[in-house]
Amino acid sequence: MQEALITMLGMQNRMNTRVHPQWITQDFAWHRAIWVECAELVDHHGYKWWKHQEPDIEQVQLEVIDIWHFGMSAYFRDAIDVEQLAKEIMALWPTEPEKLGVLEASEALAAIAAGERRFCVAVFASLLAAASLDFAGLYRQYLGKNVLNFFRQDHGYKDGSYRKLWDGREDNEHLMELLADIDTSAADAESHLYSALSTRYAATT
Repeated sequence: MQEALITMLGMQNRMNTRVHPQWITQDFAWHRAIWVECAELVDHHGYKWWKHQEPDIEQVQLEVIDIWHFGMSAYFRDAIDVEQLAKEIMALWPTEPEKLGVLEASEALAAIAAGERRFCVAVFASLLAAASLDFAGLYRQYLGKNVLNFFRQDHGYKDGSYRKLWDGREDNEHLMELLADIDTSAADAESHLYSALSTRYAATT
């Protein structure tokens, strides 16, 4: 777990640095991004008792991964290395997360983010389990979304020229298909996935 955390923290630092070279000292509102993502997750899961809804589990899991991006970012401080951060997060990760439903865990995480302006690792662990993800699944999907985020940046996401819809489907959907064929434990997993995204993006309209 610690090695996976170190890897993910390193990837997140690279992504954030790509967006803003001095991102750690900018005091970005990570807590706000977290509770907004929680709201999007609830929407994908469904909460309207007055109409029929089926949870979109794949989209719920993708929102969990987005929350993890912002949650990890919130733990970075100036002049601290990823090894130390990984130890801190491991110390906060519960052996037995509290059993909560997806909606309850999302609300609890959002309440802490909005009210206390922080990311709660223990509640996130409950959300992860509620969304039918284990730590290995978190790592796999995080790697995929991180690569997609770099791909987006490289193809005009910031200036608005990037196409998020490929042949009428969101890039997240294409990512999940391509990720199924990638061995995320391999050293070259990131480059293989990036190449697969590039090939598919070029072939779509």
